[in-house]
Amino acid sequence: MKTVQFVLLDRFADWEAAFLAPALREGVMPGHPGKYRVTFAAPDGRPVRSIGGLRVQPDCGLEQLPADCAGLILVGGMSWQTPQAAAVVPLVEEALRRSILVGAICNAVSFLAAHGYLNDRRHTGNTLDMLRAWGGAAYTGERLYEERQAVRDGLWVTANGTGYLEFTRECLLALEADTPEAVAASYAFNKQGFCKE
Repeated sequence: MKTVQFVLLDRFADWEAAFLAPALREGVMPGHPGKYRVTFAAPDGRPVRSIGGLRVQPDCGLEQLPADCAGLILVGGMSWQTPQAAAVVPLVEEALRRSILVGAICNAVSFLAAHGYLNDRRHTGNTLDMLRAWGGAAYTGERLYEERQAVRDGLWVTANGTGYLEFTRECLLALEADTPEAVAASYAFNKQGFCKE
């Protein structure tokens, strides 16, 4: 069983990992066992608090990815322009070297733009204007921007802050967490619930 590591910074967005982490650990649908171990990392391994006030004691700091790491998930929030976010750059570099999935949602996508990671791969984000503003001269990938909830390009998944279900779906597919049919069924269930409106 391989590990998927989630990065949480202070004021992280509670909802942006709320579907993906359980699906990896416990399975995408009842009766479909999970295929991954999930760990949470934060700066210096210290507790972080979400936008909603949830206090999380992480499993580890941001020193390096686990030896068995299959995915690095950058959870959005309000601290991706702070000095503590800079500690995430070496993890992204390590993921690149090791051909590990990188998933980013909301402001974490803008963080990737600011460090030049989106210039040669299809992506989305909160808005193109926001990627330009955060990325400045480091962001030259606007021709590859797609106005969609989530975009998967090989081992990279990006999503806007309201695309958490689509982000979950694309990460699950990229990680082959279950069959495409089971992932699609899970997405439809979470999107529509028991009643279609």
